[in-house]
Amino acid sequence: MDKFLLLIFISILFSQIETFDRSEFVKYDESLIGTDFSFTMTPVDGNKFKMGSPESERRRRTDEGPIHTVILSDYWISTLEISWDLYETFLLRNQDSILANNQSYIIDIDAISGATMPYVNYNQPGYPVINITQYAASQFCKWLTAKTGHYYRLPTEAEWEYACRAGSEKAYSFGKASKSIKSFAWYKNNSEGKLHKGGLKKPNALGIYDMHGNAAEWVIDHYNPQGYSNTDNEQVNPVQFGEKLYPRVVRGGSFKDGPARLRSAARGYSKELWKRRDPQSPKSLWWHTDAIHIGFRIVRPRIIPNKNDLEKYWIKPIKEY
Repeated sequence: MDKFLLLIFISILFSQIETFDRSEFVKYDESLIGTDFSFTMTPVDGNKFKMGSPESERRRRTDEGPIHTVILSDYWISTLEISWDLYETFLLRNQDSILANNQSYIIDIDAISGATMPYVNYNQPGYPVINITQYAASQFCKWLTAKTGHYYRLPTEAEWEYACRAGSEKAYSFGKASKSIKSFAWYKNNSEGKLHKGGLKKPNALGIYDMHGNAAEWVIDHYNPQGYSNTDNEQVNPVQFGEKLYPRVVRGGSFKDGPARLRSAARGYSKELWKRRDPQSPKSLWWHTDAIHIGFRIVRPRIIPNKNDLEKYWIKPIKEY
């Protein structure tokens, strides 16, 4: 981006932010009307940060570079990965008729696609929802927007890494890899090969849990194996939309991974083999048969998007045969 245009954009961006009441940009609990469920959203102050990992970082992969400057706007992010029991309210949709006063987004909740039931029900209250597709995670966000009146979506890859780092430029939000990783993450060495309930480990400096390990997490972006080689020196709120279904980025590593895959800059990606045992034709839009390590968390941008841009950040369905 031209530096002069970039400066103008940043000036406009932050002038918009100043018009907001800072007292409104705080941690809050979102309750789902008609249910007993709620979830917590933590504010993340937008700023510049260095995205990616240095070549000197141990166990770094080439797709994590080059390091580049990213400028992000303010947003909220869920303190926990979305749980099975919370996702099940979308799956069952027994209370769709009870909605919050939605002044900003006119979305017909009945027109939002409903998910099919999973092949295997892993539902355990408080545990991250797993085996879902990126499309399913995004449709949950769309439904949640209609249900609550607040605009929710998956995080961009940049938003995810910035929130994960919580101000740290080290390999992990808590510093270098050491014995302390066991205090912050469920991973290969301490998970006993299984998922765990959310929020049992220490949070990062922003109060966000399980950014390292437990379930790996969907973001919006298409995966580029060449890393960030096609980026400008500075980017503002970047996102890489993909037209093909594979590969899409997942972040954070999981309970099945070693410490290297849990680093803040480490990138994973979706694979066709995640549906290798799906007997349907076309294959399910909603579920993976072999991705029991993949979940998601959600964000809410502080600046209300233009209505024409809403659908852009919700994933479109792509059929597999």
